Amino acid sequence: MEREHDVSRSGPTETAGRARSTPERRAAATAGALVLVAFIAGILSVVPVLEEPDHLGSVTERRAELISGALFQVVMVAAYAGFALVLHPILRRASPALSVGFVGFRLVMCGFHLLAVVMLSLLLDLAQGYDAAIGTPAAETYAILAETVRNGRDLVNHVVVITIMGLGDLLLLVLLLRWRMVPAWLSTWGVAGVASAITASVLLLARVVDVVGAPYLALTAPLAVQGLVLAGWLIVRGLDTARLPK
Repeated sequence: MEREHDVSRSGPTETAGRARSTPERRAAATAGALVLVAFIAGILSVVPVLEEPDHLGSVTERRAELISGALFQVVMVAAYAGFALVLHPILRRASPALSVGFVGFRLVMCGFHLLAVVMLSLLLDLAQGYDAAIGTPAAETYAILAETVRNGRDLVNHVVVITIMGLGDLLLLVLLLRWRMVPAWLSTWGVAGVASAITASVLLLARVVDVVGAPYLALTAPLAVQGLVLAGWLIVRGLDTARLPK
């Protein structure tokens, strides 16, 4: 009888433990971890030399910054794509169309991220050409081309990527809010953050704000912080899938 009593007493704990280790629970925790990986990689992908005045003459000497930035941006791409793909089996139960749309936006965004990586490589080539052409009329041509590529990369990273990611995230947030997979305040915060980030991108495109300026960072901060909070929620609590169709 004592043995039976022990078994019945431990049963709920064991069941709870199994519930915490379901495939959906593991998928949510993995997705949360990938958000953190993407956030850290994004910080490490910053290339400080490109934000300095007269940076072109220093690019070749500090090429390690460009190579490191490119590598971490590739890591960020993998994490962004992985986040969408890991959550897709859960989200498609709520809406196959919106889930596919979310994954599609994420993959398109990753494609533009990779374009930005290629542009870093082009910048390095142009900087080397500039160094070799110093003192000749060709140096000015290299400088103009390099500045065009640098500005283009900023627009890709901070306008195109942010806008596409924001539109995709809206699909995700609609699903999370509609099926109450996370608290409503967290989804609503995300919607507001997306609106703020896209506003920042429009202002950047119009040259009203700068990438490294306080107004741009203030407008993009809400979405970044919400992403970290969502990551923590996914890791600790997971998604509430009880209301989803089986």
